[in-house]
Amino acid sequence: MGVDPDEPAGAPFAARSPNSDPVADERFMRRALELARRAEEMDEVPVGALVVEDGRIVGEGWNQPIAARDPSAHAEMVALRAAAKYAQNYRLPGTTLYVTLEPCAMCAGAIVHARIARVVYGAVDPKAGAGGSVFNLLADDRLNHRALVVGGVLAEECGGLLKRFFARRRDESQGGRA
Repeated sequence: MGVDPDEPAGAPFAARSPNSDPVADERFMRRALELARRAEEMDEVPVGALVVEDGRIVGEGWNQPIAARDPSAHAEMVALRAAAKYAQNYRLPGTTLYVTLEPCAMCAGAIVHARIARVVYGAVDPKAGAGGSVFNLLADDRLNHRALVVGGVLAEECGGLLKRFFARRRDESQGGRA
């Protein structure tokens, strides 16, 4: 994931739809944070994601490209696969994807193809974000589907988890060179 841990964790924007429920958004983002901690326990970049339909979680995932030896095993992709399996359909209209870090281009492409209605993310990814910071694939008029994007939900907590992870990695790497 292209996260610069020294960048601010807040989102440059936060779009709320008339149907948004900030309390539910925070509750589901807290679950995504729990999933991100699972990734961290596996020494993966701590990102968690879940897909929600009608207030129910239908798919969950956390980063695991190293453990799975799969470059596509980002949290969003794992959650989308689980939700598609649950729905018995590769299309997931009317669902919301919650993720602790702004999706990358790969994940944004899958979100568009799955027809996710809303994407709610925590921390901005100023190096590789495709939900409005670097690219805006999720709302690009040239594509056949657009998702409503809500950025910055629990951004401090989501960004803080990433910053601590990368700081620990830097400390371990510098200690190993001595």
